[in-house]
Amino acid sequence: MATPAIDSEVRLRRGSSEDLDEVMEAMDSAFGSRFGEAWTRSQCAGILPMAGVCLTVAREQANSNVIGFSLTRTVADESELLLLAVLPNHHRRGIGGRLLDDFIQRAGEEGVSGVHLEVRDGNPAVEMYRSAGFRPVGRRRNYYRASDGSRFDALTLVRELYS
Repeated sequence: MATPAIDSEVRLRRGSSEDLDEVMEAMDSAFGSRFGEAWTRSQCAGILPMAGVCLTVAREQANSNVIGFSLTRTVADESELLLLAVLPNHHRRGIGGRLLDDFIQRAGEEGVSGVHLEVRDGNPAVEMYRSAGFRPVGRRRNYYRASDGSRFDALTLVRELYS
């Protein structure tokens, strides 16, 4: 499989609560309700002002619309990728990888010893995380709950960083 080309017409920048409407549109489109992975607007708004939390948005240069985002949190010497989403019609353009690389780079600059995340077992993004050096260390059974009551496991993935 060919590596997706990094789209140079996409810019990453730090987001804020002013971006929440577009972030929620991207989240709803990327996650939907099928697997129960999406956060609510109140969850996102509530965590944004907390210390160590960073929202990064990916915008298309041409129309400045949010086409992806990541939400991260750093506490002590660890950083967690809370959410990463890219609009489905922008998949396979390297945008998710750029958001992930940005997270890892920032964590390294902050001097953290490791980064981690949880992802639904079966999510195609698992391949991207493993390619970026993440390894599985745990499983949370029935962690995600879909609107129809179905349950899905979460995988816990980690990557050590060396400054």
